[in-house]
Amino acid sequence: MNPGWSPVYVNEAAFESAARGRRKLRRTAMSSEKIFEYDLDIVGVTDYGAKMEAIFAGQENVPLQGAQFDVTLAGSIKGRVAGSLRGIDYLRVRADGRRELDLRGTIETDDGSRIAFSADGVGTPREGEPIVDLAVKIHLLTAAADYAWVNARPAWGAGYANVATGKIHIDAFLH
Repeated sequence: MNPGWSPVYVNEAAFESAARGRRKLRRTAMSSEKIFEYDLDIVGVTDYGAKMEAIFAGQENVPLQGAQFDVTLAGSIKGRVAGSLRGIDYLRVRADGRRELDLRGTIETDDGSRIAFSADGVGTPREGEPIVDLAVKIHLLTAAADYAWVNARPAWGAGYANVATGKIHIDAFLH
């Protein structure tokens, strides 16, 4: 044995139990279910000194301190949760171009229930295209019994925003 080293004794049963747990976790972590998709329109923008359209079109640089835009959105949601979604994305654009998303809104389901919607994530512009790829973590909250399942864990969404048309599409999954 090398000086300064001490022998390590492994509890074989505990080691095997932990390994089984990791295998189970890997299996469950990889499964997912698409629960809804949403299509939103940009229906209004409040800016704070920098113009979103000019920055996104490449006509102006993002100010050194970054820029904030309150982007009002409305549209439809389809899937296990179906109805309409309206809200505001408190969009921050950093000087390096990264777009940080912070969306708060309300889902009105087709059967009259309301679900609080919040999402945060990032937007990555595609080079030479008016498209921003979106990745979001979505939290839903409601006391409506038919939708209690949405409270259990966050959903993960991926999609895009077309800044030329003002259209946004996201597919949302539970993992």
